[in-house]
Amino acid sequence: MTDFDNPPCSVSTNPWDALRRFTNARIALGRAGSSLPTAPLLAFNLSHAQARDAVHQPLDVAALHASLRASGFNTLDAESAAPDREHYLRRPDLGRKLNDESAARLRDYAVTAAAAFDVVFVVADGLSAHAAARHAVPLLERMRSQLVSLSIGPIVVARQARVALGDGIGELLRARIVVMLIGERPGLSSPDSLGIYLTYEPR
Repeated sequence: MTDFDNPPCSVSTNPWDALRRFTNARIALGRAGSSLPTAPLLAFNLSHAQARDAVHQPLDVAALHASLRASGFNTLDAESAAPDREHYLRRPDLGRKLNDESAARLRDYAVTAAAAFDVVFVVADGLSAHAAARHAVPLLERMRSQLVSLSIGPIVVARQARVALGDGIGELLRARIVVMLIGERPGLSSPDSLGIYLTYEPR
């Protein structure tokens, strides 16, 4: 037997490896020549594709209404002034205001309501409809159990929405507080982040 049969071990540990479990950031990926190894490169491409899909994926409004009603919530529908996804992405200003039909629908509902609401929740597609579809219902179920002393209005499902759309919705429904649950701009580590924006006395 020669030394060639038992070559010395040249593998050394990378101190960054132990830190990877604390973050979703892409650290300690290694390299293959002057590029990334295949596995991290494929993972990056997958995350990039998921982020792009999240931005363009439409919200399944019917399914979300059904899930909310099955959980005991009343719901209303609303759309921004952006007529489609292309306009929504290119014209952020249109996503901040209701279209005329939605404004009339909310105004008519408020007239029939017995009193003003303490809280109105808006579930909006934003830049990740997947986030709204995945997280909104379980979050609202948990929040409802903590808000038993407050009157909660109908859950408004909003399409092609920016954050500021919640102010118009809250004002029309005469809400003291409006809470906007909206899909955030996806990153390469999370395509389904749900943001929460709260406005007191929305105008």
